[in-house]
Amino acid sequence: MALDRFLLASKGFADHLRAVSPDRWTAPTPCTEWDVRALVNHMTRGNINYVGLLRGATREEFLALRDADALGDDPVGAFAESVRVFAAAFAEDGALDRVVDYPLGKLTGGRALDVRTADSAVHTWDLARALGADDTLDPSLVAWLDEDFDAIYAGLALGPRFFAAPPPGPPGASRQDRLLTRFGRDPR
Repeated sequence: MALDRFLLASKGFADHLRAVSPDRWTAPTPCTEWDVRALVNHMTRGNINYVGLLRGATREEFLALRDADALGDDPVGAFAESVRVFAAAFAEDGALDRVVDYPLGKLTGGRALDVRTADSAVHTWDLARALGADDTLDPSLVAWLDEDFDAIYAGLALGPRFFAAPPPGPPGASRQDRLLTRFGRDPR
């Protein structure tokens, strides 16, 4: 089930990624420090780095590689391959029980998978916004994130580097908009 959620979130991101036209790679994203290419690299490199954690990499190694280019000349293919490698690693026997040295604190592979899935879902919205595409997230992912947010991030050293200060939520906001606000996004 947890790996299925990751694959669902990754599919949403990949669907938007395949629609990036050559002139949109430098478009700004809601993540103000990244353009589209940097966001896609973050997602691709992140998948690879999580596999590294599962294989024993340290938080320092994870952070040192965080911005290293993982896209080359084929961003779509590189992302797809990173999802495949990630899914295979996290499907291995015992992977979800291993303790990894995540940058925000030690956690099990299962919790790392949940954190990565959350990141994938929210960055799908970021990519859609950058492209001017439909930014509606899968309702089952929104429900899961909304209901399990505290459990996913329990005990982790969250801070402004990972979550921006949330803007005020408008009255009557949708569940997705309330969730995005919690992740520091302004869905208006």
